[in-house]
Amino acid sequence: MNDVYTTPQSDLDLEQENNSGQGKVENIPEGVKGWSWGAFSLNWIWAIGNKTWIGLLVLIPYVGFIFSFVLGFKGRQWAWQNKRWESVEHFQRVQRKWSFWGVVVLVVGFLGVLAAIAIPAYQDYLSRAAGN
Repeated sequence: MNDVYTTPQSDLDLEQENNSGQGKVENIPEGVKGWSWGAFSLNWIWAIGNKTWIGLLVLIPYVGFIFSFVLGFKGRQWAWQNKRWESVEHFQRVQRKWSFWGVVVLVVGFLGVLAAIAIPAYQDYLSRAAGN
């Protein structure tokens, strides 16, 4: 017979163990894995801020370009394993900020390249129009 005064037992583990900062762990919590724009575009700065020292490989010529993509794919997982976080929510909050600034850097860089192409072309167009 069941005791009506005890709390029912559940098979679900609602409170996952915080295993961040413990190196390689078998079970990474849900929501940690995924693409990181911050690790991709702010690579070496992101690596220092998240204690992911392997990310400094981006400073090596030729290897760095490829390793930027590796950091984008694996960076969040490595950051979870290498640095102690208060909770998954805290981790998500911090990585969201890194991703925001990573996207800002990419957009500003893209607009800069676009302006570097468009402005001289427009000035050339104006000089040709004035000459005719």
